[in-house]
Amino acid sequence: MSASANLEPANLGLTDATAGTLAVVVGPSGAGKDTLMNLAAQHFAGRPDVHFVRRVITRDGDAGNEDHRSVSDADFDAMEQAGAFAVSWEAHGLKYGIPADVFDELAQGHLVIANGSRSALHHFQSAFPRLKVINITATREVLAERLMARGRESREDVLKRLERSSLTVEGSYDVADIDNSGTLEEAERAIISVLEMLIGK
Repeated sequence: MSASANLEPANLGLTDATAGTLAVVVGPSGAGKDTLMNLAAQHFAGRPDVHFVRRVITRDGDAGNEDHRSVSDADFDAMEQAGAFAVSWEAHGLKYGIPADVFDELAQGHLVIANGSRSALHHFQSAFPRLKVINITATREVLAERLMARGRESREDVLKRLERSSLTVEGSYDVADIDNSGTLEEAERAIISVLEMLIGK
């Protein structure tokens, strides 16, 4: 699926959209991306100038560790056609959308944080002139332990997948790497520090 880069509503021009920064959080499975985003959201709760995006996803509402809006494939396609998404993409058999109302937040100079995908970063870069990529990583050993603890894959399958995967972000992006191999508290402080530096930029 091709991603959309709608600037809806139509009265938001490029100048307005560049007032704020969009921080997109990416990383491999097992890196703890959702956990760190949830902790950051708790830290910034009540801040009107910091907005965490609630994604639209074609999966059950209680699946995963992310608060998202669950829709059917047909509803997602209809929303996409109507220009409801700033960015949309497909991965692992699911469709993901970033609601276009993020442009309202950016026009006010706010910091917007979205859960993204490394494979869709070029779409984010096209849609958001002021983009910061936060790459949550961990060592392959740590990732393997966490993925095997989920019990969804065999040790052999996990190791094969990790061998094929890259832990870095490729391309000309403004990237902050956060290693979540150690304590959760250390990684939490790191992501909060990166986000605080982006506020009001």
